[in-house]
Amino acid sequence: MFEPSPERFRAALGRFATGVTIVTARAADGAPVGLTANSFNSVSLEPPLVLWSLGLRSRALPVFQTATHYAVHVLAADQQALAERFACPHVDRWAGVDWCPGTGGVPLLAGAAAVFECRSRSRYPEGDHVILVGEVLRCRHDSAASPLLYHGGRFHTAHTL
Repeated sequence: MFEPSPERFRAALGRFATGVTIVTARAADGAPVGLTANSFNSVSLEPPLVLWSLGLRSRALPVFQTATHYAVHVLAADQQALAERFACPHVDRWAGVDWCPGTGGVPLLAGAAAVFECRSRSRYPEGDHVILVGEVLRCRHDSAASPLLYHGGRFHTAHTL
């Protein structure tokens, strides 16, 4: 075992395969805001709670610190380009993106494998991130959609058992 330098720690975490999400909300001026995140988990079935985390250096942090609602979109295998777009800080993430307003006016993206519309419940600063817990008010899923996966620093679209 080795002491976890940031590089070694990140490389070890990369061995854990995750799903890929885009989290969306509305800024105070009504503008849609969204970002790619793979730090998503369930917390509780009753009440229905989920969590995700956001880096303290994220430009979207002020929006999510004050948002009353947000949506977590579990991306489908054919949404890799969308995941890459919403991960890039210097592009118009919303140009040409199909969406409609959901609970609390949050942008809901088309084509996701699952969507969780949440009321912001709590925020916990930990290390260099904020953990955001949301109460799921509405959810839906497409049982035919394959998930977009992330492992070892790369996207994967096939999973076999």
